[in-house]
Parts: sequence; C-alpha cells; structure tokens
Amino acid sequence: MESLVVRGAPHEYVLEEGILSSLETKLKARGFHHVLVVHGDASWKAAERFWPEFTAVEATYWQYNGICSQNQMDQLAAVVQSGEYDAIVGVGGGKLLDLVKGGAYQTKRPYVLVPTLASNCAPWTPLAAVYTDEGTYTHYDVYPENASLLLLEPRLLLTAPKELFVAGIGDTLAKWYEADVQLGSMDEKSPALEVAYYTAKLCRDILLEKSDEALRAFDIGEVSTAFCKVAETIIMLGGMVGGFGDQYGRIAGAHSIHNGLTVLAETHGILHGDKVAYGILVQLALEEKWHEIEALRLFYEKVGLPYSLTQLGISLQADLRSVAEKATVAEESIHVMPFPVSADAVVSAIKKLEEKNEGLQAGV
Repeated sequence: MESLVVRGAPHEYVLEEGILSSLETKLKARGFHHVLVVHGDASWKAAERFWPEFTAVEATYWQYNGICSQNQMDQLAAVVQSGEYDAIVGVGGGKLLDLVKGGAYQTKRPYVLVPTLASNCAPWTPLAAVYTDEGTYTHYDVYPENASLLLLEPRLLLTAPKELFVAGIGDTLAKWYEADVQLGSMDEKSPALEVAYYTAKLCRDILLEKSDEALRAFDIGEVSTAFCKVAETIIMLGGMVGGFGDQYGRIAGAHSIHNGLTVLAETHGILHGDKVAYGILVQLALEEKWHEIEALRLFYEKVGLPYSLTQLGISLQADLRSVAEKATVAEESIHVMPFPVSADAVVSAIKKLEEKNEGLQAGV
C-alpha cells in the first residue's frame, strides 16, 4: 500500500444562519487585518446582502474570470503579492475556491472560504481542479494547507440555482462508488481508511434518503434539517472521503469519464456534477453492475440527474473515441480500478449504457 496522508478538515468550520456577522471577529482572531476578497460576478450578487460591514479589517475586492486555470492563479498570486495581504478570502463556487487555494499556495498565505453554493466538496479539501483557459480539464493539485476558516451561511446556499445543488448531489454520490472500487476489496484498512470508507457509504445513504426532501425545501427556500444535512454531506462528508482516504478515497472511474467528456466543446457548459453522475453509470457499466445502474436511474429521474448522453446535450454521434482516450491517459484515476481499462472498453461501456437507456425508454 502507498503511504497515506490525512488532510482531514479546515482549521475551523461553522454552518449557521447569520454566521457571516462573525467573519470580521474571526479574521481578527487570526491576525488578518488586510485581506483580498476574491469573488465572481453572480456569486457576489448572491453574497452581498449577507456580507458584513468591516470596521477593523481592511478588505480589497477582486473579481476572477470564471476559470480556475494556471494563468488565473498566476494573476491572483501577483495581486496578492503586490498588495501585501495577510490572507485571501474566497466567496463563490468550486472553481473560485480552487483558484483561491492555488493562489494561497503560490503566495504562502492562509485562506478563508465562504461558499455560495453546495455543489461539491471544494470548500472542504486542499485540492484544486485545474483547467486550461478554454475550459478543458488538465490536472488536479493537492496543497499542504486546508482552509484556515470555512463558513457556511445556509440562506446563501439557498440562493444558488437549483441545478447546481442537484449537480452537487451527483458529484457526492460518486464518493461511494469511487471509494468502494478501491477500498471495498481491502481486507485490512488503516483507521483513516476506515473513516473514509464509512464516510463514503454515509454520503450514499444520506443522499438516497434525504435528497428528495432537501430539494423540496430548496424549492420553497426553507433552511430545513434535510437541506442542511444534504448540503453538509456534499461539502463536509464528501470532503472527508478524500481527506482521510487520500488517493484511495478520492477519485476513480466516474471522474475520469468526466475529464474525458471535457474534450467535447459542447460539454463545457455542462455542470461538473452532472458529468460525474453520468460517469458513475459508465464506471458501473465497466464493472457490469447493471442492476445497480437500473436502481440509480430511478434516483436520477427523481432528483433530475442525467443518465444518458442526450440528457447531457451530447449527440450519440459525438466523438466517443476522443472522450475515451482522454479518460484513459496513463495518469487518469480510472486505472485504480481492479482491472485494466482501455479506451476501447470505455467506448464499449458507453455504447452499452446508451443501448440500455434506449431500451428502457422504449419499454423493452
């Protein structure tokens, strides 16, 4: 077994209505007197009404361009260094938070995260998915420091588009399937891997049980127990799987399929979690677990996750060979699966999955 590094959690985490009123106090407690607040356009419009007025902390605001690329990280690092900021505060979704992590690492600054949506575990993890400036996935980086502070304002999370919350459910559901394919066959697990494996199963169980109720609460803007539980499952429990499992609990086939799909220009506007949700089904098709696929399809239909290429907006005549080749490059996580996976196997799995979908839709 490879060595295991545990990066379990942010230094401090709170989910609470009105928690942002405590932000300045928490910044001062850390000795942060001059901060750079990084935000997006839509994310800042959502966060602004919850944002406190600072009186003792000086804040400068900087808007990113919507992509977590190496070029954008370099630009952020240059801004941080020129302003001599004590810390970086990220306000936004996963790509923005990943960008802040990368900029913080380059400048050796601590960072604070305020997510504006619950769509992935990016707020919890010291990991960044990096893309080209055009939006094609290239790699992910793992950094040595977690967030100094992570604050979740549930009323802010409810302002996000519903489809992002649904995508978060899909992305987090993958935690179980991608962890199980590695950890399920291990006879002896370290305590950290036991935590990762248990947490991955908890992700699946909570999402299958509570997602429908949480989505009903989302529709009426209610900070309900079910909504908070699913939001924390997406952000906290999802992050703990990789945080304690390291390479054994992070990603496998589903995320490789996501990465492969990014070679198709028409997928660049498709949400990360939606592509990962489809990737789960392709991974299960590679494993020949068709009964599991059928059960998940019912759940996908209920919550609105895509289970076919056409639902992703991808033509059945798309270049599946390019998708499969990208998904199976040597460094991809699909190769942690317990059998060899080739580009031919991925193309075959996708075609079989689509055939099954067509059969189900036709009532066969």
